[in-house]
Amino acid sequence: MTDLDATDQAILDELRRDARTSMTAIADTVHISRAGAHARIKRLTDAGVITGYTVRTDPVQLGHHASAYVMLAIEQATWQDVQARLRAIPEVEHMALVGGDFDVILLVRASDARDLRRIVLEDIQAIPSIRSTRTTLIFEDFGRE
Repeated sequence: MTDLDATDQAILDELRRDARTSMTAIADTVHISRAGAHARIKRLTDAGVITGYTVRTDPVQLGHHASAYVMLAIEQATWQDVQARLRAIPEVEHMALVGGDFDVILLVRASDARDLRRIVLEDIQAIPSIRSTRTTLIFEDFGRE
């Protein structure tokens, strides 16, 4: 769906800012009726533009005191298997297939440095078709507000 107008964009901006925003508040903010806001959100959802709603959390408050981006070089023909195995690792918060020096980038959250070491060395590197990894520690997260 590529024909998003300014009102659609404004609705999406409001939902990105706070997915719990009421339909009435969205309608007031973008200057349309509540029914119009509801219809647009339904259309955006049905079209696959809105794929779900989520909550942002503070990893440290959840006990994740060590976070890292882990870049993987993999055997190309094994992507589906690698993806399935990585999804089974609960500490992998986000995964992206990318182009460049590496094939996959992971966001990994761990309780501490020792736990992060275990995840990278014992869980991730144990997947046979992963050729190499590079780990970059995250000192502080800055999310969109």
